Formats: sequence, structure tokens, C-alpha cells
Amino acid sequence: MSLRDKSVFLPEDHPLLCVERVKWAMGLEVVAGVDEAGRGPLAGPLVVAAVAFRPGSAIPPVDDSKKLSPAQREELRQAIANTPGVVYSIQTIPPETIDRINILEATRMGMRKAVKAIRGVQFALIDGLPVPDFPVESEAIVKGDAKSASIAAASILAKTYRDKLMMKYSRNYPEYGFDSNMGYGTRVHLDAIARYGISPIHRKSFAPVRNALNPAPVQMEMEL
Repeated sequence: MSLRDKSVFLPEDHPLLCVERVKWAMGLEVVAGVDEAGRGPLAGPLVVAAVAFRPGSAIPPVDDSKKLSPAQREELRQAIANTPGVVYSIQTIPPETIDRINILEATRMGMRKAVKAIRGVQFALIDGLPVPDFPVESEAIVKGDAKSASIAAASILAKTYRDKLMMKYSRNYPEYGFDSNMGYGTRVHLDAIARYGISPIHRKSFAPVRNALNPAPVQMEMEL
């Protein structure tokens, strides 16, 4: 993929623009796709992004971030940010907030904040399930990052931003392997928790971390 070749940009009739085309035809010019990265990890923040392309823009060949290599995601991140007329927002929800309100509510909070940070949003396309009390009219799309260019772009921005954060954290806490596991519960990560305890960026409400903080008492059989 070379983004210097304009032929790789999404044509107006591309399936990933189907939902956006409907909204644009209704006169809604600022339609934001919203997605998150980092719901499942044991450490690090949740990151939520919102992206709104303008009708008629040359939109990069975005896709679900999970299907892309790190190099592809980075190339697309730059292309998204440089798309004429694009507006976007990236929000982080820290581990302590996740522990206080739970990951579902943290995701909803992040999605609301990401959209509110974009001036003039008229409609939002949300990856996954509906979000209560959303600040603008919205539509939830299950697996939306594979069905909407705006959501796919948001997934790329959220993923690349979070990965860079975790790479920074890996320099402060190298024993956990954050530069490779990004905070997910790999064997290396779990072994490090068992050996070193937890770091300040661990999510204390997530079971493996919670169990490390409050290990179950050892039950001993009584001799008869």
C-alpha cells in the first residue's frame, strides 16, 4: 500500500462509505465515527477516538485496525490526520477511573467525551452497542470498524495512540513487557505480576491484578 498512489483512496461507492453516504445525503456533513482501544488489557489507559471526514474528501483505505500491521496502521494514521477537512479527537481514560466506574462505563464516558470534543458534530456512528445519554444523535453498529470508514479510522487513531503510550510506559516499567504485550495478560506479563507485584498503571479491578493484590487464603487440611 502506497498512499502516494491516489488510486488506493476509497471511491465514493466503496462499501465502507455506505453508512456515511446515507447521512451525508440527509444533509449531515459532520458525521463522526467512534471507537476505542484497550478495553481488555490489565494495564494502561483506555483510549477512545472520534473521526469525521468531509463529504467528497479523498479518504485513505482504512480498515479495522486489528487487521493491519503496525506499519500499515502508522501509515494510515498519518494519512487520516492529513486528510483535507478531517476533524478528530482522542481521549484517554486512566486506570484509576476504570477501576472506579468499571470498563463499560469508562468506554461510554470516553465515547461521549471524544464526540463532544469535535465542534459541530451532527451525528455519530458508534462501534458496538448503543451508548446511553449520548451528546448527539447516534447509531450503534456492531463490528462497525469493518463496516464504516469513519469508525475504522477512529479504531486506527485509538490503537496507534495507545500503543505509543504503552511503549513509553515500557521504559518506566520494563519488567512487564508492555512494549510487546501492550498491557494484555500474556504469560510474560502475568509472571511479572507474580514476581514484582503491580505497577501504578495496572487496573486493580481486573481479576488477575485484583487476585495479586488480595490472594486467596491457603486452605490446609487438618490431620485426623
